[in-house]
Formats: sequence, structure tokens, C-alpha cells
Amino acid sequence: MKIYFATHATTIDNEDKIASGWKDVGLSELGLQQAKEMKEHFKGIKIDLICCSDLKRAVDTVKIAFGQTIPVVIDKRLREIDYGDFNGQSSEIVEKMKKERIKESFPNGESYEQAIQRIHEFYKELKEKYPDKTILIIGHRATQYGLDTLVNHKSLEELLTTPFKWQPYWEYDF
Repeated sequence: MKIYFATHATTIDNEDKIASGWKDVGLSELGLQQAKEMKEHFKGIKIDLICCSDLKRAVDTVKIAFGQTIPVVIDKRLREIDYGDFNGQSSEIVEKMKKERIKESFPNGESYEQAIQRIHEFYKELKEKYPDKTILIIGHRATQYGLDTLVNHKSLEELLTTPFKWQPYWEYDF
């Protein structure tokens, strides 16, 4: 199975340096433009299925970028990590807490290990159902951490300490 991963387009919270987590925030003006341009990144690539989390920022990115041209699966298991009491708080505060939350849950939220476990369940189910398909995943950092730990065998500690560098998409052979 071939997977392409792309992040959802920019949100209001991204621009305000807020860690959304499970807070259901919409796309910013920039994000709306990015979503319109996303389809161009996949021109010439035959995508059989698109999967995204049920959070508005991911669903809206898919709808704007691809309309109804490709079948879409929306699944809660592809959500960002639940920061619990820190959903919607300053990214600066949440960033400092990430390494200590690999095993220990955010207050009233989940740990990175818990988030990755639910994301892995989705990917394993996807591989069983669509082993020969090319799939685009539109998601969040935790959604990608799930791929990087499962396919590339990276540790959560390594992923959480590597600065994020945006690119149009990443490729995974699963």
C-alpha cells in the first residue's frame, strides 16, 4: 500500500500559535487558499482513497482541495493528540510539555503512546482493507507520528524533538 500524507491547511489557531489538539477550529484565509492549491501537489498521482480525521480543519481541507472527486473516509482515530486541559492553549506552553507526555497523559487528555496506538489501529485496518491502493491521508502531527513510528520505526522521542518542516506531502510504502 502506498500512502501519501499531507497536513491540513493552516488554521486560525496555527496563525495565533495555539495548540488546537481536539479543539475544532476552522481554516484561516491563508488555509482556505492552501486548500484550494493542494490538489495541484497531487496532479499526476492516482489517489484511490482519501482518509482524514473528523476535525473540521482536516475535513474542510479535503472538501476544498478535492471536492467529491475521490472517495473519502473520515475517522476519529486520525485526530490530533488530545491535549485535554491544554487543548486551545499556547503552543509555547504545550511544546515544553510534549516529551514528558510520551507515556503520561495530558490532564484530562491522552499520552502520545495512547494517541499513536489509536492511529496505528486505523492504519493496520486500512492496510487489511486496501492493501494494493494508493491512499492520501490528510491529518495532523500525531497522524504523521503514527506513520513514522509504524512504517519508518522512529521513536516518539525522536519525532517530538525534531522541528517540523512543512512540505507539500510525504510518501510512505506500507
